[in-house]
Amino acid sequence: MPVQLDLGYLTDFIRPHELAAIWPQVTTAHETLHAKTGPGNDFLGWVDLPENYDKAEYDRVKAAAARIQKDCQVFIVIGIGGSYLGARAAIEFIKSSNYNALPKDTPDIYFAGNSISPTYLNEMLALCEGKDVCVNVISKSGTTTEPALAFRVFRDLLEKKYGKDGAKSRIYCTTDKARGTLKELADKEGFETFVIPDDVGGRFSVLTPVGLLPIAVAGCDIDAMMKGAQDARKAFAAPDMDKNDCYRYAAIRNILYNKGKSVEVLVSYEPSFAMMAEWFKQLYGESEGKDQKGLYPSSMIFSTDLHSLGQFVQDGSRTMFETVVNIKTPKQDFFIEDDPDNFDGLNFLSGQNMSIVNEKAFLGTVLAHAEGGAPNLVLQLDDMSAYEYGYLVYFFEKACAVSGYMLGVNPFDQPGVEAYKKNMFALLGKPGYEAEKAALEAKL
Repeated sequence: MPVQLDLGYLTDFIRPHELAAIWPQVTTAHETLHAKTGPGNDFLGWVDLPENYDKAEYDRVKAAAARIQKDCQVFIVIGIGGSYLGARAAIEFIKSSNYNALPKDTPDIYFAGNSISPTYLNEMLALCEGKDVCVNVISKSGTTTEPALAFRVFRDLLEKKYGKDGAKSRIYCTTDKARGTLKELADKEGFETFVIPDDVGGRFSVLTPVGLLPIAVAGCDIDAMMKGAQDARKAFAAPDMDKNDCYRYAAIRNILYNKGKSVEVLVSYEPSFAMMAEWFKQLYGESEGKDQKGLYPSSMIFSTDLHSLGQFVQDGSRTMFETVVNIKTPKQDFFIEDDPDNFDGLNFLSGQNMSIVNEKAFLGTVLAHAEGGAPNLVLQLDDMSAYEYGYLVYFFEKACAVSGYMLGVNPFDQPGVEAYKKNMFALLGKPGYEAEKAALEAKL
């Protein structure tokens, strides 16, 4: 069974009656979400998306992905935040964090437009030299600085390499269905477009064309991914305290927050989970970090980070709890042979698969950290398949919405994101920001 919540390592931190005591808040949050009566109710399209997605556009995504696979060796995906994190997380989760380096019959996929680093942009351009290239630019408006700047550069690259007409068939735009600078440009130039639904916010958009096109280009089974999300939607449809692990997770997070835990660390023992953790951090950080409230979302990859941050988790300030994602079956295993010389003293590991060693590291760490005062929740996943990815995405999305309503915030806006943009525009001299520019420069 996919995504099972194990609360067995919380017995020293939460008493049984506490879950029952907070459950009325869970039920209220559930009702608010499904009745669409809470703040941010204009952005609830993700709730039923696994069933109610646009089937015709979904088929167009598959067709476009097949063309891109034939047309190019390098596929550049331009976007920032939710416009790239979910797709990159899926590709690394399902395929590998070494996807681009491994042999395959699909294009290399690189993500641009998620920083303003000139070094990074130049490196992306260098990776395209001598290669056939396609581009997918993802932006609701087309004017967000980071992706817009990258698209300007890569569009110029394609037009110089293939000519204006040749570039048209290599540029794919995922944007608003009717308005915005990018939509206007796509219509004018004849670029194929896919829709970012009006009622789905960026960090909830991975199961829309925002994520589906790059994920399909990588050769991932998006049908299985959507099936996972569909099954999760059914599994978490009712606020049953004994059966709904998604809501139990949301409740436990709030119980621990109310007890003074201010940091949630998402942990996995698979390096290919690292970008999934980055997606998780945006989902929860941008949804809950408001009104001077919210858990700070962090992440670690064990056993790697046990040799850097493990000391703090074990023995540092008692501000955090861990949500450990345990993958039961790895994509590949490795059998440990016996060494006759035993020079490293590791023959006690011989004759077994490396996954067993990883499992014992997980069990030993959970016990040590819990005994040291760091509460541990465990999410058990069967494997790192497309199906499990879709299921886990929906699990985290719905838990985030319910948890946010329990916290008393709007989980679907991000007013704080605009502050840095205004300052940056003013300092760069964008028209209309003259007064702000003078005020900021005086502070500097």
